[in-house]
Amino acid sequence: MKVLYAVSEAKPFIASGGLGDVAGSLPAALRRRLIGCRVVLPLYEGIDQKYKDEMKFITHITVPVSWRRQYCGIFEYKREGVIYYFIDNQYYFKRQGIYGHYDDAERFAFFSRAVLEILPHIDFKPDIIHCNDWQTSLVPVYYSLYYAQREGYENIKTVLTIHNIQYQGQYGHEVLGDVVGLSEENASLMENDGCINFMKGGIECANAVTTVSPTYAEEILDPWYSFGLDHILSERRWKLHGILNGIDTVSMDPATDPALPAHFTAEDPSGKAVCKAELQKEMGLPVNPDVPIIGMVSRLVGHKGFDLVRHVLEELLTTENVQVVVLGSGEWQYETFFSEMAAKYPDRLAVKLGFIPALASRIYGGSDIFLMPSKSEPCGLSQMFALRYGSVPVVRATGGLKDTVQDSGLNEGNGFVFQDYNAHDMLHAIRRAIGGYADHEGWAILRRRAMECDNSWGKSANEYIRLYKQLIKE
Repeated sequence: MKVLYAVSEAKPFIASGGLGDVAGSLPAALRRRLIGCRVVLPLYEGIDQKYKDEMKFITHITVPVSWRRQYCGIFEYKREGVIYYFIDNQYYFKRQGIYGHYDDAERFAFFSRAVLEILPHIDFKPDIIHCNDWQTSLVPVYYSLYYAQREGYENIKTVLTIHNIQYQGQYGHEVLGDVVGLSEENASLMENDGCINFMKGGIECANAVTTVSPTYAEEILDPWYSFGLDHILSERRWKLHGILNGIDTVSMDPATDPALPAHFTAEDPSGKAVCKAELQKEMGLPVNPDVPIIGMVSRLVGHKGFDLVRHVLEELLTTENVQVVVLGSGEWQYETFFSEMAAKYPDRLAVKLGFIPALASRIYGGSDIFLMPSKSEPCGLSQMFALRYGSVPVVRATGGLKDTVQDSGLNEGNGFVFQDYNAHDMLHAIRRAIGGYADHEGWAILRRRAMECDNSWGKSANEYIRLYKQLIKE
């Protein structure tokens, strides 16, 4: 079986979030299961020169973008058994940043068309083209309209994974012809709510649509979560599958992580106490092993639950003997709030604005409790990292949080869960966790149970393989 994984970002080359984590891990997991998986992504300016220096130039072609043709260079790079193809066009990709440019519709229409155009030149005809989010949602559209009947392109199946349905690639109707290159007779594939919607086109044309957790697959059928696509997904529910993401358990391992001041395992967690003390020193908090540390590593935005945190943080800091460590950046209102609260309660709250991967590891390793009260969370990776590093999560029951964290109230489970999006429901769950921490023997059992959770890519990769095989048989 051959799979071409089309994606707009992938670690270690370039990433802005969870999509890059997934694209950096899943193809290698598929390869380990003897699936011929290769990856294609744009050759961005921001990719480190050390990778560019090792890329092999294959050839150059031209790619149609509506009525014109654009240069497309094809480069190859091999890493951990996976072949990566990089699509070069300096006009589209020699810029700072991955997204947020005025012509993103044209940039990713070009990239989606290039994914299909390069196939005769790379000696790799896939059985499956696996697309991701709106940036590659045009691949199934172009394939079904222009390539399915072309010699050399027969019987290819397409899969679209929705990592976050909030971002759909919505543009005015004027992009349909001059940018996307579709005629008015095909406009219905892309139209939704008065816009041209890239993701909607992918949902219409892909053979299968997946999301990054089973619960999220159910949630996006609800208007509350779907951002206007619930009716489209409900009509095509037969092609919707929820497959939980995994994490890279090799690079994220408390037994070997070079960012940690001490290493530890589920069997021997003694190094975690060292990590906790060093985190308290690093963040300017009093060193006290008896005070539980609540960690947060997140973008500081509303849908991550920070409106709930803002509502009860002062109550938490003044009524409970805890320390809170926050790492992240985002909306001005939350950055300002946390900075002011840290100045007011310097012995209880430490905040670092920005994102520092090594510090994130030290927060996972040094905190006792990890707070993730998201309003919506398609999958979430931070709670899986926290579990692996023995930081017991407190989460809201949504998306992948619901699928990976089970409440420990009945002496089972691996964390603490609250249901309603309510600040005091969250505070009650935090207080249950603080109470659990006071029971040293019980907490040790809970922490070990958390660390022994298997959130590796193994199970998820096998589910994707089953889906691929099913599509090929159809």
